[in-house]
Amino acid sequence: MAFQSNVISTQPQVSVTQYTVSSGSSDWSSNVCDCCEDCGICLCATFVPCILGCQVAQDHGESCCLPCLPGAMIALRTSIRDKYHIDGSVCDDWVIMGCLPLCGLCQMAREQKMRG
Repeated sequence: MAFQSNVISTQPQVSVTQYTVSSGSSDWSSNVCDCCEDCGICLCATFVPCILGCQVAQDHGESCCLPCLPGAMIALRTSIRDKYHIDGSVCDDWVIMGCLPLCGLCQMAREQKMRG
């Protein structure tokens, strides 16, 4: 019984020009204080923010229970911003969700709705 051995002497090469990395950043599609831009989202945030928070989390692929965890909405905002390549920082996210939590929630919901 003879064994055949194959030796690989070179590795496949990939041209760097084949793949381009887009560093294109953008802004939020609406400002944080544009809550009345979508009245349905605004009313939901005003009267049942927990439901809107659950919906935003689920639409982002997270658990509906996420809004119940401390600091989770800041993390969710950061994750949404990263997903859509939106300019900003974790500090910005912390300030918005700490000072204007319902406006920040509305902005995230509008962004998801606009981007599908």
